[in-house]
Amino acid sequence: MFKTYIGLLLALSLTACNSNQKTTEPAKHMKLKPYPKTKKINLVDDHFGTKVPDPYRWLENDTAADTKEWVLAENEVTNDYLSQIPYRDAIKQRLEKLWNYEKISAPFKEGNYTYYYKNDGLQNQSVIYREKEGGKSEVFLDPNKFSADGTTSLAGINFSKDGSLVAYQISEGGSDWRKVIVLKSEDKSVVGDTLTDIKFSGLSWKGNEGFYYSSYDKPKEGSALSGLTQYHKLYFHKLGTPQSADKLIFGGESTPRRYIGAYLTEDERFLVITAANTTSGNELYIQDLSKSDSKIVQVVADFEKEHDVIDNQGDSLFIFTNLNAPNYKVITVNSEDPKPANWKDLIPETENVLNMGKGGGKLFAVYLKDATSLVKQFNRQGQEERIIELPGLGTANGFDAKQDEKELYYSFTSYVYPPTIFKYDIASGKSVIYKKPQVLFNPENYESKQVFYASKDGTKVPMIITYKKGIVLDGNNPTMLYGYGGFNISLTPSFSVSTVLLLEQGGVYAVANLRGGGEYGEKWHLAGTKEQKQNVFDDFIAAAEYLVKENYTSRERLAISGGSNGGLLVGAAMTQRPDLFKVAFPAVGVLDMLRYHKFTAGAGWAYDYGTADDNKEMFDYLYQYSPYHMLKEGIEYPATMVTTADHDDRVVPAHSFKFAARLQEYNKGANPVLIRIETKAGHGAGKPTTMIIQEQADKWSFMLQNMGIAYKE
Repeated sequence: MFKTYIGLLLALSLTACNSNQKTTEPAKHMKLKPYPKTKKINLVDDHFGTKVPDPYRWLENDTAADTKEWVLAENEVTNDYLSQIPYRDAIKQRLEKLWNYEKISAPFKEGNYTYYYKNDGLQNQSVIYREKEGGKSEVFLDPNKFSADGTTSLAGINFSKDGSLVAYQISEGGSDWRKVIVLKSEDKSVVGDTLTDIKFSGLSWKGNEGFYYSSYDKPKEGSALSGLTQYHKLYFHKLGTPQSADKLIFGGESTPRRYIGAYLTEDERFLVITAANTTSGNELYIQDLSKSDSKIVQVVADFEKEHDVIDNQGDSLFIFTNLNAPNYKVITVNSEDPKPANWKDLIPETENVLNMGKGGGKLFAVYLKDATSLVKQFNRQGQEERIIELPGLGTANGFDAKQDEKELYYSFTSYVYPPTIFKYDIASGKSVIYKKPQVLFNPENYESKQVFYASKDGTKVPMIITYKKGIVLDGNNPTMLYGYGGFNISLTPSFSVSTVLLLEQGGVYAVANLRGGGEYGEKWHLAGTKEQKQNVFDDFIAAAEYLVKENYTSRERLAISGGSNGGLLVGAAMTQRPDLFKVAFPAVGVLDMLRYHKFTAGAGWAYDYGTADDNKEMFDYLYQYSPYHMLKEGIEYPATMVTTADHDDRVVPAHSFKFAARLQEYNKGANPVLIRIETKAGHGAGKPTTMIIQEQADKWSFMLQNMGIAYKE
C-alpha cells in the first residue's frame, strides 16, 4: 500500500575481523536444568466432532500468578543454559562493536525547521534533532529520556502542515496501546492533555484545529494485553478539549470495522478513510473538507481489493489499487463521482508489483522485480520520464516529498550494502550520496546471489544467498535460513549488523521469498493463504533441501528463523520435518491455529488463515498444520529457542508459552528446548538497543553451540 514514512534509518555496520584471531571452542558438556514441571489441566474442545485436548490453556491467562511463576522458572532454565556457552560474552562484545557507530536518517522539512533522527551508536532509542537553515543543530525530542531502561519508545510523530504543532505517540514496554502528546514545535510546550488508549493509528492533522486518530474500546474481558479488540473507531480530537469529548467520525455500531485508517491529502482538502475487517482488502471513503457539512462518500463498497488515495490535483484523485490489476496500478477519477466505473488508468499494471511515492509534482513507481527494486519517475499525466539509476540489486525506499520540494531523499541497501542515503534532484534525475555509514565493512569481500529452486509442486521460488567470497561448498557451513510467507509482505534485501556475525564465521545467510508474500503480487499472496497455506511450508522446506543438496550446508549445520507469521512458518517446518534442521528459532509466533482469532486483533488475520470456527473443512486444514497441535511424543526435534515478550499484544505470548511447554514434554533426545521471554517488551517495534544486542548474542551463541562450531574472535 502507499505509505509515507518519516522514520529512523536502521543502518547496520560491519567491521573487519582482527588478524590475530582467538578461537573459542563450544562447551563439550552443557548442563541443562530440569524444565519446570508445567501443570496440565483436563480441558478438551469439540470441533465439529473432533476432540482436541488443550492441557496448557491456563497459560493463556497472562496476569495469573501461576503463569508469572512459570515465566520466571522458564527464564531461569534458559539463562542458566546460555550462561554456560563459552563465547556468549565474546559474541555480545562483537555485536556491540558492530553496532557502535553514528546512524543518521534522511532529513525532512516541517515549517521553518529541518528534522532528522540520529543515534550516536549504542543509544537505546534514536534522538530527533532539528536545525534552521544556517543555524545550529539542537535536540528536539529524546526518547531515551522517556524511561530509565529505554523500554518506552517513540512510536510515531506527525506535524501540522505549517509545522507549528506536533503530535507524537509513545509505546510503553513495546505495547501496541499508545499515548499521544501534543507540543508547540517552537518552544516544545505541551498543548492539552495526554491522549491514552490509542491503538493501530496514524495521526492526521486538520490545519491547526486538531487531528484524526483511530482506536478500540479497551477490552472488557481478559487483560489489556490479550483481550479481544474487535472494532476500530475513527475520532477527531480538537485541541484544548478533553479526549472524552472527541467526535466519532466513522465506525462504531453503525459501521463496525476491525481496522480503520484515515489521512488527509497534502492540500488538506480530502479526508481519506480506509476500512477493513481483515489484513487484506479495504473499503475506500472520501470527504471533501472544502465544503461545509459535506458527507462521507463511499468510493469502493467491498473488501475484496486494496485501494488508497495517494494524492489529488484539484478535483482529480490519484488512487493506487489492485482492482482488476493483481500487481497494482494507479488510476485517476473525478472526486464528484469517484466510483470504479469512472476510473481511468494513469500508470497501468505491469508484470512487476508496484508501490508508489510522490514528490515535487511527480509520481514515483517503485517496482518489485524478483524481490529487488526498480524505480521509475512519471509526470502527473502518466508519462514515464526516466528510470532512476540505483547502485545495484537491492532495496530502495523513501521516494516521498512534499509537492513544492525540488529534491527528495531515498535509501538503498542490500544484504552486502550498508543502508546509504541519496539526495535526488527531481528535475535532473541525478542522485548523490548524502549520508554513507562510516563502517569498515568491505562489500567486495562478500557475495549475495539470487537463485530459483523448485518447490514440492514444481513452483519456482526465488532465494537470495549471502556469504563470504571463496567459501567452500562442502556442506559444513553454518547456515541460517529465514522466511516469512504471508500477509502480502515482501522480503527484500536489507543489511543486518547481526547477520554479519554469521558471515564473519564463514556462515551462510539465506532468505527465501515464499508464496503468501507479496513478491509477485496478489496471485503469489493468495497461493499461500487458507487451504493453500501448506504451499508456504513446502516452499520453505524445499529451500532447506536446496541448500543441503547444493552443499552450502548440511542438516547438522542448518538453522531456521522467522518471526510472527514467520514464527508459524518455523513451527510448522520443524514439526513437519524435524529431521531436516539442527536448530530452530520460532519468534513471537502464531503457534495455536485453533485459537489465534480469540486474542487482541487476531480475528483480522482470517483472510490469510481462515479460522477453526468457519467450517469443518477449515478446522481440519488448520488442525493438520497447527504447530502446537502437531507436536508428537517421542520425536527428536531440533534444538529450539522460542522467543517472545510479556508485552506482546499482537501475537500474545500464550502461543509461545503453550508451544514451548508441549515441546519440552514431547521432545526426545538431548537437544535443548528453551523459551526466552523478554520482559517489558512487545512484538518488536521500539525495542531498545541493549535488548536487541543481548537477544542476538543469545541467538547466535545457541546456534553455534548446538552445531558444535568454534567461535573465531
